[in-house]
Amino acid sequence: MPLLTLFTAPKSFTDPHISIIQRNMLLNWQALGDQIEVVVIGDEPGIAAQCRELGIKHLPDVRCNERGTPLISSIFALARGVNDSPILAYANADILFLPDLLEGIRLLENKKAGFLGVGQRWDLDIKMPIEFSTGWEDRLRDLIRDKGTLHGQTGSDYFIYPRSCFETLPDFAVGRAGWDNWMIYRARWAGWPVVDLTGAVTIVHQNHDYSHLPGGVVHYHQPETDVNVRIGGGRRTIFTLQDVTHCVKDGELKRKRLTWGGFWREVEIFPLIRLHSRGLGWLGFAVFHPVMAFNQVRGWLTYKLKRR
Repeated sequence: MPLLTLFTAPKSFTDPHISIIQRNMLLNWQALGDQIEVVVIGDEPGIAAQCRELGIKHLPDVRCNERGTPLISSIFALARGVNDSPILAYANADILFLPDLLEGIRLLENKKAGFLGVGQRWDLDIKMPIEFSTGWEDRLRDLIRDKGTLHGQTGSDYFIYPRSCFETLPDFAVGRAGWDNWMIYRARWAGWPVVDLTGAVTIVHQNHDYSHLPGGVVHYHQPETDVNVRIGGGRRTIFTLQDVTHCVKDGELKRKRLTWGGFWREVEIFPLIRLHSRGLGWLGFAVFHPVMAFNQVRGWLTYKLKRR
């Protein structure tokens, strides 16, 4: 039985650049070793052929929404049923890991009751296939050091969790915004440690454009993003890496040290994640962000009046 099931739902392999970076991803994940089982989910063009060639487990029968976009709920459920690995991890199909992924997982293993591991990524322009032969880890680290840019705390590209967590999820559309923020919110709501693994796990995001999306519009502005936010509970559930509870420092898992701003953020979200009250959560938001709250209420009223 593997320690980790690492799964993803790739895009179509028809675009030449997307094809390159997604094949890099598949080869990279395979190079991480036998403790990890790689699972690819979906039936987009080219997925079956790539998985067959590389000998990777492929699950094509994923549920989709009315636009044909695979649903996160189905993706996670399919991955869960592959084996009995104690740990699962979803990652976007443009993400490369270094072998320190397993070291990061071992830091989390004693928190079997529940946890969520997340972290920042390094952005790299990668245009060519990568060869994962002997020494690939050092070559990738050198590339990160020379040309990588550490992404801010707004992006979440992977989620590591034990089998006991995230057994059911809303029908989010994959590849659209909002659902990744909900993952952090849901873990905080449940009282699980949310661990920033940036200090232990090194990941690379292979930069790409958004020509694969409808109209070439970035995922934040896709209609399915609005649906993701709505079914996830609204804008108050938009949590980021700034909302973690723990981090890795000097090779050890430690409680995050609160800054002054972090303290007041915890006060703001307390009614939402501890009292489980959306009404009080909105009130907390309005107290700390009165102008934003006013503008949102005004926008909501304008929308309602236009629909009459």
